[in-house]
Amino acid sequence: MSLISVENVGFAYGTGRAVLEDISFQVPRGANVGLVGESGSGKSTLLRLLLGLETPQKGRILFDGAPLAARDKRFMRGYRTRVQAVFQDPYSSLNPAHRIQRIVTEPLRSLKVAGDHHKMAQAALEAVGLGPDILQRYPRQFSGGQRQRIAIARAIVARPELVLADEAVSALDLSTRVRVVDLFQSISQQMTMIFVSHDMGVVAALCDHMVVLDRGRIVEAGETRAILRNPQHAYTQSLLASIPRMPVPAQI
Repeated sequence: MSLISVENVGFAYGTGRAVLEDISFQVPRGANVGLVGESGSGKSTLLRLLLGLETPQKGRILFDGAPLAARDKRFMRGYRTRVQAVFQDPYSSLNPAHRIQRIVTEPLRSLKVAGDHHKMAQAALEAVGLGPDILQRYPRQFSGGQRQRIAIARAIVARPELVLADEAVSALDLSTRVRVVDLFQSISQQMTMIFVSHDMGVVAALCDHMVVLDRGRIVEAGETRAILRNPQHAYTQSLLASIPRMPVPAQI
C-alpha cells in the first residue's frame, strides 16, 4: 500500500480558474518523490493540501489508506505525529528569539512525545552534522546552510514517517546547496519524502520518482531515471533543456 495516494484532486481559490485539476499520483512507502514545475505550476498549493492546510474541493488524499481530514482536529493531531515539513527560507523558518534547543524540541513538546527531549535533540543534530554545543545558541549565530540543517533536525527529531520539503535548498548558495542535498540523501534512507522544487537537477539527485506539474496538471509522472532519459512531454523536455549538460545521476 502507498503511504500517500492523491486521487483526482482539484482545487481553486475563490471563483477563479482551478489551480489544480485532476491530480492523481502515488507515493510508495520509503520512496522519495519529487514534485517539479515552474512558478505557478500548482506545486506549492499541492503541498498545502498534503500538509492539511487546505482541503481538496474535488477528489481526496489518502494517508496510509485513510482519507486526509483537514477539518478533523483529532485526525490532524495524529497525522502531524507522522508528518513533518522543511520550508524554503532558513532565515524565516526559525524563531530568532528562541535558542536552538527550544526550536529543535518544539515538535516533541507539541506532539507530547515521551522521553528525554534533550537527548533526542542531540541525536537529531548529530544526524545533520551539528554538535550538541549549539543547543544554547540562537539562529542569528549561524549561516544559511547551518540554519537549514537545524530546520531539518527539527523536522526529523520526532522520527516522522513522511517529510515534506518545500524548495528546501533554493535559498542557499551553490556550495551550501550541494551539502544540504547530500544531507537529504542520507536522511531519506530512513523515511518517505516528498520534495517540492523548480530545480530539475535537485530532484534528479534526490528522488527516485518524479511528478511534473504544469499549470495545475500532471504532464508526466514515473521513475526519475526513465523520465530523465526519455522525457515524453514537451514541458518536461523544456525543463531538462534549461539545465545545461545535466548528467543522469548514477545512483538513480
